[in-house]
Formats: sequence, structure tokens, C-alpha cells
Amino acid sequence: MLPGLEAAELPADAIEVGRITDAWGIKGWFKVLPYSADPEALFSSQSWFLLPTEKGVKTFDGVGLLKVKETKIHSGTVVACGLGIDDRSVADALRGARIFISRSSFPTAQKDEYYWVDLIGLDVVNREGVALGQVRDLLTTGPQTVLVIDQLQDGKLLEIMIPFVAVYIDDVNLSERRILVDWQADY
Repeated sequence: MLPGLEAAELPADAIEVGRITDAWGIKGWFKVLPYSADPEALFSSQSWFLLPTEKGVKTFDGVGLLKVKETKIHSGTVVACGLGIDDRSVADALRGARIFISRSSFPTAQKDEYYWVDLIGLDVVNREGVALGQVRDLLTTGPQTVLVIDQLQDGKLLEIMIPFVAVYIDDVNLSERRILVDWQADY
């Protein structure tokens, strides 16, 4: 295992939130490519679980636990440093590592805010009680986010897209794993 990493197991609720792209400076800092436009989970977690790159040379095996010393934005880029990573060569060896964070350590979402990962797999039902399918994905179209729903109809898998905006979304109930919408099956 590389200096600064401890052997660990990936938590059951681990979510991939980014990737280390390169070393930054000479004191062990590295650049991070977050998978979110708002990388709040990266900033709030003091423990990152790293898996080696999927492509290229693997510099470590298994899951490595990195204790994060500091994370910040510098010139529009997220940069970080970890305990025990004190020089550029070790930071460079982390290039390509995938960053996972335990979902339980994510910051609490505000009222009417949701993490996309929590919406995937929820059942979508309209006001009349008609099941429209399950959320497979979300995508950003610029002005709004859209739910991508898989619907099984007559043995065929269809895709429904519903804008994730208040005019169409009546309720999101994470505990019941259900989204209530003002949308018809034939839209």
C-alpha cells in the first residue's frame, strides 16, 4: 500500500464521487475531478476510500483509506492533501484513483433538495395511482434536471422523461421509495 493509505474495506453505502487526476505542487497535494457540480461531499468527508485506476498502471491494490487533511478550490479546480502524503511522487502515484465516500457521511440535504443517488431506483406514481416505472437516471438539460424512468409496458421497456420541477413533482418520499408526480402515462 502507498504511504498515506491504509488497507480498508469499501463501506456498503459507498458512492463514487470523483477521481484523482494529477499531482499538484511539490508538497503532496493532488487535483480531483468531482462527479458533481457541487462537490460538497468531498469537502465534508475526512475519510476517502480509494480504488486503483481502471486503466493504466496500478500503483496499489485493493481499497485504500485516505485520511484527508485539507480540500479546497484553487483556480476553479478541486485540490486536496492527505495525511502521510508529503511529496509529489506519492501524490502522482494516486493518479487515476477512484474516490468513494460513505453515503452516511454526506452533508444533510436541505428541504426539497435531494442527492441524485437517493432518487435512483425510486418508484414513480402519478396522482391517479398509476405506476409509471422506476427512476433509472437523472440528467441535466441546462435549465432543469430530468428524471429518466424505465417503464415496462406490454413486455417492452420504455423510457419516460419527466422534468424534476415543482410543477410536475408533487412529493418525494425517500422512506417509502416513491415519487408522486402530476404526469400521465401517455405523455
